Amino acid sequence: MAMTDQPAPVRAWHALVEAQDPARLDELLAGDVEFRSPAVFAPQQGKALTTLYLSGALVVLGPSLRYVSEWYDDRSAVLEFEASLDGIYVQGVDMLRWNAEGKLVRVTVMVRPLRGLEKLIELMARQLAASRSHETPAG
Repeated sequence: MAMTDQPAPVRAWHALVEAQDPARLDELLAGDVEFRSPAVFAPQQGKALTTLYLSGALVVLGPSLRYVSEWYDDRSAVLEFEASLDGIYVQGVDMLRWNAEGKLVRVTVMVRPLRGLEKLIELMARQLAASRSHETPAG
């Protein structure tokens, strides 16, 4: 498949990440979206929580995030990424599922190695705490 054959939700995801613009999540996420994080055992339900986590991830991972490969079919995609967090290498995948309207209904993130995951959890906890204590997180 050529890159132009990318499903619309995948194109929208890449555009959002490239723009570092979490406001675009509102258009992309289904109301009943489920977010599965490498840091939290229970799936997070709903648009508000998913937006909170993904916005945090954009701040934490965004600056060094680089997608290196992807696979998709009609309703789902797996996007492989690399990033560097405080000099620690992170490799992971974003697993996306969407409905007939092209809205994401499930986002699952998996990350390795353990040191990278631990650093991601630490930085995400800090970012989530910051975004909860301020209406607008410092840029």
